[in-house]
Amino acid sequence: MNKQPHRFSLTPLSRAGALLAGAALAFNAWAIDSFTVRDIRVEGLQRVEPGTIFASIPLRVGDDYTDDKGVAAIRSLFALGLFKDVRIEVNGDVVVLIIEERPNIAAVEFIGTKEFDKDVLRKALRDIGLAEGRPFDKALADRAEQELKRQYVSRSLYGAEVITTITPSERNRVNLSFTVVEGDLAKIKEIRVVGSKNFTESTLLDQFDQGTGNWLSWYTKSDRYSRTKLNADLETLRAWYLSRGYLEFRIDSTQVAISPNKQDISITINITEGDRFVVSEVALEGYYLGKDEDFKSLIEIKVGQPYNADDVAKTTKAFNEYFGNFGFAFARTEVRPEIDRLTNRVKLLLIADPSRRAYVRRINIVGNNRTRDEIVRREFRQMESSWYDGERIRLSRDRINRLGYFKEVDIDTQEVAASQDQVDLNVNVTEKPTGMLTLGAGFSSAEKVTFSFGIQQENVFGSGQNLGLQVSTSKFNQYYVISTTDPYFTEDGVSRTFDYYHRSSKPYVEQGGDYRLVTAGLGVRFGIPFSELDRVFVGSSLEQTDIIPGTNLPSSWLTYAYNHGYTNKTVPVTLGWARDGRDSYLNPSTGKLIRANTEVGAAGDTRYAKLGGQYQQYFALSKQYTFAFNADLGLGKGMQGQSFPVFKNYFSGGLGSVRGFEQGTLGPRGHDGIVSGGTKKITLNSEFLMPFPGAGNDRTLRLYGFYDMGNVFGEFDKVQLNQLRSSYGVGLSWVSPMGPLRFAWASPARSFTGDRIQRLQFQIGTSF
Repeated sequence: MNKQPHRFSLTPLSRAGALLAGAALAFNAWAIDSFTVRDIRVEGLQRVEPGTIFASIPLRVGDDYTDDKGVAAIRSLFALGLFKDVRIEVNGDVVVLIIEERPNIAAVEFIGTKEFDKDVLRKALRDIGLAEGRPFDKALADRAEQELKRQYVSRSLYGAEVITTITPSERNRVNLSFTVVEGDLAKIKEIRVVGSKNFTESTLLDQFDQGTGNWLSWYTKSDRYSRTKLNADLETLRAWYLSRGYLEFRIDSTQVAISPNKQDISITINITEGDRFVVSEVALEGYYLGKDEDFKSLIEIKVGQPYNADDVAKTTKAFNEYFGNFGFAFARTEVRPEIDRLTNRVKLLLIADPSRRAYVRRINIVGNNRTRDEIVRREFRQMESSWYDGERIRLSRDRINRLGYFKEVDIDTQEVAASQDQVDLNVNVTEKPTGMLTLGAGFSSAEKVTFSFGIQQENVFGSGQNLGLQVSTSKFNQYYVISTTDPYFTEDGVSRTFDYYHRSSKPYVEQGGDYRLVTAGLGVRFGIPFSELDRVFVGSSLEQTDIIPGTNLPSSWLTYAYNHGYTNKTVPVTLGWARDGRDSYLNPSTGKLIRANTEVGAAGDTRYAKLGGQYQQYFALSKQYTFAFNADLGLGKGMQGQSFPVFKNYFSGGLGSVRGFEQGTLGPRGHDGIVSGGTKKITLNSEFLMPFPGAGNDRTLRLYGFYDMGNVFGEFDKVQLNQLRSSYGVGLSWVSPMGPLRFAWASPARSFTGDRIQRLQFQIGTSF
């Protein structure tokens, strides 16, 4: 007996509705008696393969058909997200699936977007399922439109309008376009702090990164409103008050209002300062491992002085770190204030809970997509399967930081599940580009414009090895140096460096002459660590120097060539020591660097000795201001009756020595007036670094004032301090993506007739 055709369909308002239980179903026909399916047919397919349909539905030829199975088939097909409508028709014992596919997206376009890169926007849409070749989903398009509006709001473009246009195309496709009218930026017009009694409003607003703008706002974007930045500013304000004794300071409310034209933003902050409290006593409670006196020596809180939250935080941090040195990874120090409001005094109880001792089960390294695990692990001083040691962990973090391969290094302590005395250390690193292009330039009447450049890769193929090339393209002084360093030539951390160098120099045009000095050499150096900060360097090289004669050869060179020949082959041996305790290689604010080195001509045609020393010290005057001092001394002397080689002479002047004078032009001159260098060198530098106006606390962009002093003296000259040249000036320091940039404008403070002045200088990749 033939059955009459029956139809039913599920047509929800949304894709999500298609996945709800049967309560949302609506049938256009009566229930169908169960029957055995003889065939299943699919109609309406354009791009989807029939196999996708048959694999998705819970119905096969030979199965008993029921209404529940029909509903389940429709629900599973809608779940694929490929179809706009699905219907089932029953014709006798044949089940017919009638499909209406969703249109595919032919193209996604953005019109009028200037604030965001279009490729970035397309990638964001692709991640949520809106991309060329994907089925179009109106709900996803609406969500993308709202998210795009939110992104514009986060960029202070409150008046931005986004219009989504869906244009049908051939072959069941659509073109999707987002038309944006960005409008003008909304800027902070006013910030008010209401409720302050002891400080002026301008003093409080100076603590904020956001503001009404200044001449540098195009760079800092400080006049753009951001809720995240406002929250950070409020916390800064809270910390500022708490560090000045206002223990009960609070922020009552914050109102943000935008003008009707959505261009101006006004912020009002209501505060209650409260009274100022003075610390009357600091007491210890809890278990301090029997080392109470040691812990008392770590207290930064000053009795008799206003309460200072910064000192309290330093004290609790020092306590927890000291506990960690003994293996107590979960130590906590609670600060409980006992306030006497009648006298405005507060007693602080430091309550310690060392918890339990733990040892490190495993060290996990995350984020080193390029750098090999072993490069990070060999810097660790905390070992696996040993007692937790906070001091060694901090030392390990600092060593990894000093590698220079990572922007951020964080070490988190994580308890091991089902264990009371084990922790894992998770080392989270964020890699940064380790290649550096260094550029330098100077302007002078002699060489006009001079350039130098170098390429340095500190982490070749993630191996931790260093490869560098330095080149100078000066018309009169040229050099190139190729070097490679393996910082772990041995497992104990002994480094090995190979150098090949070639230098060539000739006189300036105005000095006349066509003579030239050419030096080439190949050397090897080893660095031997003696402590975490100290390293001894020893090395040797093969070196050949040729004095190529020509017109106007300096008299000192001519004399040396007459006595020792125009070609000199030397085997210099070097021995040095360095201690680097700076907190940063590129942007130090504290710590010092000390170097001492010796070079001896041990074999070959020349016998000489050179001694050198350098001392750098950085003083953090505050979070924003730093004072830096540098001293660099050198002394050379001939040995075994020989004079000191002229090609080993020191030179001074320019970047790295005394700014404001041309590079390498200070020092003794021959009877012909040509600079020949000297055997004694003194260089003294001082700098005062400060934030760039309008840049807030950005330490990568700073201004500095400097005062330099120095000179070079001949082998038989007496060092006379009144012969030191000096200069002063201002400059800009910026840790740019290409390396540290230092731009200086200098004016000589003490100069003599014949000195070559160079007021404007800049270089990328140098300090002092």
